[in-house]
Amino acid sequence: MTSMPDHGDLRAELETLTTEAFRPELSEIDRLPTLEIARLMNGEDTTVPAAVAAQLPLIAAAIDGIAERMARGGRLVYAGAGTAGRLGVLDASECPPTFNTDPSRVVGVIAGGPTAMVSSIEGAEDSRELAAADLDALALTPDDTVVGVSASGRTPYAVGAVEHARKQGALTIGLSCNAHSALASAADHGIEIVVGPELLTGSTRLKSGTAQKLVLNMLSTITMIRLGKTYGNLMVDVRASNEKLRARSRRIVALATGASDEEIEHALTATDGEVKNAVLTILGGVDGPTAARLLEESQGHLRAALAASAG
Repeated sequence: MTSMPDHGDLRAELETLTTEAFRPELSEIDRLPTLEIARLMNGEDTTVPAAVAAQLPLIAAAIDGIAERMARGGRLVYAGAGTAGRLGVLDASECPPTFNTDPSRVVGVIAGGPTAMVSSIEGAEDSRELAAADLDALALTPDDTVVGVSASGRTPYAVGAVEHARKQGALTIGLSCNAHSALASAADHGIEIVVGPELLTGSTRLKSGTAQKLVLNMLSTITMIRLGKTYGNLMVDVRASNEKLRARSRRIVALATGASDEEIEHALTATDGEVKNAVLTILGGVDGPTAARLLEESQGHLRAALAASAG
């Protein structure tokens, strides 16, 4: 006969977490007018950027570590359960269309697998072994970075992912929303965005989820800037996979070069639609094959390739 688990210890642990704290002043929120609830919620959300700002030096140090490894061919891997896992998968999935990265370079793993993106997979978040198995499927190397994401900072899947990745020699980052978390302690870089108790007690898809989204945006975007995936604030590595992006590609070339529509069309034709290459042919005065060679020799950094074309 299987005994029922004793939840007393876990309940006591949750009661110590800021993200789980009860706010008695909101205990009758359901009786308020809709507009007043919206104002309260909006007011809560405005506190999140300041909480992120307090951790910017730690975030920047983590990004430098990621970029250094990705420049050597490493990958960025997010690991989490529930909302945190979904946010990681979302950020990873947006890198290929934004930065023309191979889908294998930025990866999101979520407790319970792809089904967990839309359904709750009971018990998956409680398994460190599952996290280890999911990472083993990726064959981690010391050039990889694993970011464990968990609002509570105690989720076994996220903590287990970081602990396992560290044993494999990968760089590890622990992103949580509670101070003194097990996740941050387990990682090389601990980032704790303390946003305080949620509007709905324990609903960490709210402020905690917003904070995690902001930090994940920074980790991927600034890493890609460091890797030369942009030219200024232009997405010169964008993949033109639909009509909107094809139009955006032409606009990016125009903003980067000031060239005429005719010149832009000629440049994109000469470079098979590659925005970065097209910009280089116009600004560097080189042909398509030369642009491709210069960019390859410059590890994809357009400014460096432009300097080489001038030399």
